Parts: sequence; structure tokens; C-alpha cells
Amino acid sequence: MTIQEKQAEIVDEFSFFDDWQERYEYLIQLGNSLSTIPDDKKNDALIVKGCQSNVWLDVELKEGKIYYTADSDAILPKGIAALLIRVYSGQTPEDILNSDEQFIEDIGLKEFLSPTRANGLLAMIKQIKFYAIALKAKTER
Repeated sequence: MTIQEKQAEIVDEFSFFDDWQERYEYLIQLGNSLSTIPDDKKNDALIVKGCQSNVWLDVELKEGKIYYTADSDAILPKGIAALLIRVYSGQTPEDILNSDEQFIEDIGLKEFLSPTRANGLLAMIKQIKFYAIALKAKTER
């Protein structure tokens, strides 16, 4: 699936919920289904800077595609990380860099979050794209 197809699927899923309480619960479910980073790998190098909670983001390049794993010590950031990983994991660095985040506005997530949580969301996206830049450069050598 392309990034755009995954984003459209998420927008469709969120359209079934009538209010933000239901969407919030869905984000928590997504976070609970996230395969986490082992405790012994959680270090400062993997911390996403700019998040109110601790969010760890790890990356692996396999056969030209990037695979992300994440974890958080808070339930909402963990759900947001799960949503982003669903969209971007398994994609090429170029596809990640050429994508937009319109789906975040389309599902209403940006307006639902407090300013500090919104900053954390942007920090996660920035880190995902940073890894894509670094790994794209690595594959072009």
C-alpha cells in the first residue's frame, strides 16, 4: 500500500467515530497494538526531542524500505506513534519525503491535541522525515 492509500484508509476509519472520545479510545487501541522497543534499546539516542512524554523512535532500512518501531511512556503519544508508523513504515525514503500530512488535519487530530501534544506530533513527523533523509543519503552512496 502506498502512503496515500494508508492515509485514506485512516481518514475513512476515523470518519466512523462520532466524537473525539471515540477517536481517543481508538488511538489508545492503536497504541496498545504497537510492537514496542525493548527496554534495553530505549536510550537517549532514540528519544524524540520536543515531545512532552518520552517517545522512542527506532528505524531500520531493509531492501530499500524504512521500518520504524516506537514506544512511549504515555498512552496518547503511543497511539499517535502507532498511527504514524502505520503510514510511514515499509515505505521508501523518497516516498516518505515526498508525502504530506494532510490526513492529520482530515481526521481532526491537530485541533484535538493540546499545544504541547501537537508539538509532540510535529516532532515525531520531523524525526520520521529526518531518518528518511539520512537513510536516503545512505542508499545513494
